[in-house]
Formats: sequence, C-alpha cells, structure tokens
Amino acid sequence: MVRLLPHEIVFGLFLVITTVRLLVAAGPAHEETMVYIAAVVVNALAIWAPQRWPEPWAWRLQFVFYIIALNGLFLHMRWAIPLIHPGKYDDLLMGWDQALFGGSPNLWFAPMATPLLTEVMSIAYAAFIPGLMLTLVQYAMGDLRTARAFYGGLFTLYGIGYLGYTLLPAVGPYVAMAHQFDAPLDGYWITDLLTTLYPVGTNGCDAFPSLHVAASAYILLFDLKHRRRWFYACLVPCLVLWLSTVYLRYHYGVDVVAGFALAALGLWVAVEVWRRDSALRVGIRAMARMAE
Repeated sequence: MVRLLPHEIVFGLFLVITTVRLLVAAGPAHEETMVYIAAVVVNALAIWAPQRWPEPWAWRLQFVFYIIALNGLFLHMRWAIPLIHPGKYDDLLMGWDQALFGGSPNLWFAPMATPLLTEVMSIAYAAFIPGLMLTLVQYAMGDLRTARAFYGGLFTLYGIGYLGYTLLPAVGPYVAMAHQFDAPLDGYWITDLLTTLYPVGTNGCDAFPSLHVAASAYILLFDLKHRRRWFYACLVPCLVLWLSTVYLRYHYGVDVVAGFALAALGLWVAVEVWRRDSALRVGIRAMARMAE
C-alpha cells in the first residue's frame, strides 16, 4: 500500500494545479506548459522510487529533486504566472495591511532608515538563500528519519507558498508603493549588490506569502528540536531577517503574518511525520520479536 508523505501530496498538487491552468491558458505545446508537465512526471518518479526501493539513497534522490524544483520553478514563475494570471494583487495586499495594522508597516519603518541599519538588514536578507541551501543539503545527507520529517514539513510549506504566488501574484511594496516613500533606501556595498540583483533573482510575483519568513521560522524551530546549536546561532539573524522583509520593502505586513502561519503548519506536519515514523519503527520491532 502506497502511503504518501504530506509534502509529496501538497507539492504534487501545486504542480498538477499549475499544469492544468497552463494547459487551459496556453495549451500543451507551449514551452512553459511543457516545463510543468516534465516537473509532474519527474515528481511522480521521485515519489515512486522510495516506494519501489525503500532505501536511503532513493529518499535522498527525492530530496535532490525538491531542492532543484524549489529553485528552478521559482525562477520559472517569471514566465509561467503571467500566462495564467497576468494581473497583480498589490492593491489587495495593501488593503489587507490597512485592515490588519491600520496602516502600512513599510511606511512605519521609512523614518527609521539609516545607511548602517539598511546594510545590516540587507546582509540578513541576502544570507537567506545560501543559508537555506546549506540547511537543505545538511538535512538531506543526515539521519533519514529526521530528513523525512524536515522535508515533509518544509515542502508542504513551499507547495502552499508557491500556490499562493500563482493565485495572488504581487510584486511587492518596493515597486507598488515606490511613490509613497520619500527616498530610496541607502546603504553600503551589500545593499547596492542586493538592490542590483534582486530584480534578477525575483520572479515578479513572490510577495504573498513571505517564504523568507516561513522557511526561516520553520527551520529555526525545527533546529530547536534537532540541532539546538544551530538554533542559537541563527536566532538573532532570523529576527533581523523577519524585520528586513518589511524594512527593505520587499514584503507587506500581511505577507509576514502568512509566512508565520505557514511555518506553524509546516512544523505540525513535521511532527506528525516524525510520530508516524516512530510508530512504524515500534510496529516493525514488535513484529520482529513475535517472529522470533
């Protein structure tokens, strides 16, 4: 009997739903549609392999697929999402900020801006991607039970987050609210580098939810249980990162709230995967003792 993990279901649903939308909007012969069809097929193979060969190497191959899909599909959304949803929802997100906070948190930070503070925020924001990649590799190569729980929660989170990008695409305050800020943010060379590279690295629809917040909060709290030294080492940088998403005008306040909600969901999934694996191990040991 095939028992799928939550991330296999949720990330798979994101791929299937987006593929169907591209088939309707652009047709099967369009190159963006074909990319998603290929992703669905490879995803199915990545799910099937550990069922066929329940060995650590098969699971680690699946984890490699998710690492590649995380990065490749994020960038590919730059071309795929305008085909299925050409509009942007920045006005809606600004309205949600108004309803939730009584104003724009992005504007609240503007009077506090200094070059030094902007540089610190830019360093924290820019460190997210290399930190994420390092963590993905470390867990993929470590204890398999821990890796299954980690990936189960994280890619459930990413599947929902990526689906959010396709349903509510928004470019972010740094573009949509540019006319409301008195001046651009000034920093030093990291700020200048981030400002130059960000338009290249974004897909133009990745404001809601904030996966910078969701993934970092999830990893931080997962580390609290499984790698406590990493938790203490990353606690302050994560706090600065969460503030930086709004300070640097890349995310709305509601994006951050949604990110924390996603992190909580991902942690719940990870705990359930861990418990299920524990129960399975206990059952196997009990059966082995009965057979003796």
